[in-house]
Amino acid sequence: MKPAAAKNISFVSHSDIGGRGDGVQIMVHRGYAYVGHGFSNGISVIDVRDPRQPKTVNFIACPPGTRALHLQTHDDLLLCVNAPSVWTMEEFQKDEKVYFGASPVDSLKRQMGKFTSGVRVFDIKDPVNPREIGFMPVDGIGPHRIWYVGGRYAYASIHFADYTDQIFAVIDLQDPSRPEVVGKWALPGMWAGGGEKPTWKPGRRYSLHHALVAGDLAFGSWRDGGMTILDIKDKTNPKLLAHRNTDPPFGGMTHSALPLPDRNLLVLADEATGTDQPKYIWVYDVREPTNPVSIATMPQPKEADYFAKGGKFGSHNLHENRPGSFQSSRLVFATYYNAGVRAYDITDPFRPEEMGYFVPPDPEKMMDPRPGMPQVIQNADCYVDKDGFMYVTDPNAGLYILHYDGKLY
Repeated sequence: MKPAAAKNISFVSHSDIGGRGDGVQIMVHRGYAYVGHGFSNGISVIDVRDPRQPKTVNFIACPPGTRALHLQTHDDLLLCVNAPSVWTMEEFQKDEKVYFGASPVDSLKRQMGKFTSGVRVFDIKDPVNPREIGFMPVDGIGPHRIWYVGGRYAYASIHFADYTDQIFAVIDLQDPSRPEVVGKWALPGMWAGGGEKPTWKPGRRYSLHHALVAGDLAFGSWRDGGMTILDIKDKTNPKLLAHRNTDPPFGGMTHSALPLPDRNLLVLADEATGTDQPKYIWVYDVREPTNPVSIATMPQPKEADYFAKGGKFGSHNLHENRPGSFQSSRLVFATYYNAGVRAYDITDPFRPEEMGYFVPPDPEKMMDPRPGMPQVIQNADCYVDKDGFMYVTDPNAGLYILHYDGKLY
């Protein structure tokens, strides 16, 4: 397979995920990849024990009208979201701004009986055949993304009926068959049920995309609401330590926070929702968590004119240094939509360097059901294993398995 552009990252193999090429979040666990889908409304299981020969071995369907685009694995558990399959719904077919530019809650009110919202828990002792053991229903449009790396608690972005959009939620998994929410935190103006009114301008979406946890700190990405650092030592009562928002003057849509606690750094990616303006991956000094300070941004791709290419151009997801994966506080991997996947070295956090990239060719067919979507690569998520194999999803082109050829350790 010939890439559109490549440096220091090589092609290993490709999978169309059993004909369901709409990959979003990916977890690689005990030799198997679990992929959440954007349109196919389910989860695929891929045998990647030999990364050069991936084999799709199962598909677990969601309830009607429901998708499981985000998921987490640890030990014998797989957690996944049950969320509305928005891109297959009429309300979101014509203009992405209906979803990205405001809370989708009002648009989905008349659809509430057509999807099932909540968090599903699977036992994956048999990795090929996940067995559902628990379900946490949610009154509202439900969860978007989860963070779980073992232990008693998971952390999720969830919309509850009395809030304007997704907020931070702590889920107790002491009994995985009966998960329950034990703590919540929201930005001011989001608790409609408590009489709060939005503090933000129309055309902005204040909503937690997700949060990553390091020790007693949760680093949250709130789309147009910016970034927060929460003290979660008391799981039932999260407390705000800091809130930063670069919108305005920058374009908002804060998406992914990657704490690097051994260096007191935070990498923060803003999501591209088009090609109207640059989106950045920021580096923050968080040695004082009540006063995070932006000290640098990652260099932008320069080998091609990605603004002119079509589709979305800019950052999306970061490899999240999960237990069992490649972990580094020096190398950062990020997907960049139509600019593929990128690797950065932040040995000097004030002067990040781009170390490699891989831009796959455009997809041969479209999985996206929305009319008029450009047939352009839009790499979505990246998981890097200890040996440098990179598992990169795309909403139309399936799964690319690549290898980082630079220095890992």
